[in-house]
Amino acid sequence: MKRPVDPRPMRARLLACAALAALVTGCAVGPNFVTPEGPAEPAYLTGRGPNGAKGDAVAGRKIEHGADIPAEWWEAFRSRKLSDLIRDGLTHNADVGAAEAALRVAQANALAQRGALFPVIGAGFDANRQQISNIVSSNVASNAELYSLHTAQVTVSFVPDIWGGTRRQIESAEALAEMQLFQREGTYLTLSSNIALAAVEEARLLGQIGVLRRSIDLQTQLLNILKKQNDEGQIAMTDVVAQESAVAQAKLLLVPVEKQFAQQHNLIAQLTGRLPSAVPVAHFQLSSFTLPRKLPLSLPADLVRQRPDIRAAEANLRSANAQIGVAIANRLPQITLTGNAGSTAASLSQLFSPGTGMWTIAGSLAQTVFDAGMLQNRQAAAEAAAAQAVEQYRGVVLAAFRNVADVLRALQADARAIDAAVSAERSSSRYIELVRKQVELGQVNIATLITAQQAYLQSSLARVDAQAARLSDTVALFQALGGGWWNRIDPLTGELPANSPLQQNAPEPQ
Repeated sequence: MKRPVDPRPMRARLLACAALAALVTGCAVGPNFVTPEGPAEPAYLTGRGPNGAKGDAVAGRKIEHGADIPAEWWEAFRSRKLSDLIRDGLTHNADVGAAEAALRVAQANALAQRGALFPVIGAGFDANRQQISNIVSSNVASNAELYSLHTAQVTVSFVPDIWGGTRRQIESAEALAEMQLFQREGTYLTLSSNIALAAVEEARLLGQIGVLRRSIDLQTQLLNILKKQNDEGQIAMTDVVAQESAVAQAKLLLVPVEKQFAQQHNLIAQLTGRLPSAVPVAHFQLSSFTLPRKLPLSLPADLVRQRPDIRAAEANLRSANAQIGVAIANRLPQITLTGNAGSTAASLSQLFSPGTGMWTIAGSLAQTVFDAGMLQNRQAAAEAAAAQAVEQYRGVVLAAFRNVADVLRALQADARAIDAAVSAERSSSRYIELVRKQVELGQVNIATLITAQQAYLQSSLARVDAQAARLSDTVALFQALGGGWWNRIDPLTGELPANSPLQQNAPEPQ
């Protein structure tokens, strides 16, 4: 038969370990967070394109590699109306207000979590009057059967963070606050980009309306010529009816575009936090924007420090990593120190008199012996959550690089599309002018006329779409690169954001 194991040496070793851990205040169980390194790829695209070692050009616009992005990047379009609209949206939009409130919640929770490092001190007062049986002894020195007791005391409770579990919990809470901060920055960036895109879309629709109305006017003029020729017996009535059908179809195309244009005004009102009826009618035109001649392009290694969604994913990873330390600390022995001091008297006038004082000091060490694997599985869950956060971070980084690459490819395509659209519109304009002269002379059939009208209409609409697409993709580039939030000066502190890449890369003070 085996001899029973004496538990006293084990308890002594646990106490010694706890004392040693208490002395090493900077140590905390669990893995320390390491900021993931950015991709080592030197370019966003394969082959030749706007990502080479030297400056490239996109339709005459120079790509500036490594150039910084201003906080108010929309100023690059030189549209005061757009700048005022975006600033108005950032001030009144409901999503921005909600993001600001969510950040304050997370920051307050992080500050509240810090309180766990300090003792909890409570104060209390208790008063009661009692009547006891005459067959038991009284609780007071006078041995009275009817008496009052007044007790005032202060209680102190403290759980030393010997394993660093509380500090890991604080680290997790602060990381969640940082994640909320970058989600707020993401809200700012998304809103400003959406307002700019909405303004460009309004300009596109207004341009399409102008094209359709000019086309309807031209086709109506040609219809009047055909009617006159029919009256003179030069052409058949079928040709007139065919042209009337072409005019009606052009008018039919105008209706849904005008509807979209009106709805676009409502969208801009919502983005700027206004009711549709409260937003003044000040429509954008494609000529309202000046296309930036120089386009910034952050280096791939810098993108991971600039994109709010990547920084938010990194903060989420840091929070999940800290939770592993919390789970490990919960499996280790826990020490609790308590104490209280006060005074008890039979009357308020005697409270705090000599001989009425009382105090207690106590300490306890607790270790979970059996919990059916609960704490162990919680640690396993924390480790799995951290692994999940790693993959989520990786997915966000890949999506961000794809986003930039897509925008660069779009800018390349825009350069070709605008040239082709302008050339096609110019050719169709000359063609429709020649056909018009032939119609006046009665030298062209109706099929040729309708074909020329459709070609002119489609090429003009394509030119408007190409111009709008180039503006939209330029907005998308600023958004894909992070929007320059790190250059925004805090109006309260007059400083750059604490998490700005410029702050993090600044030299240490000598």
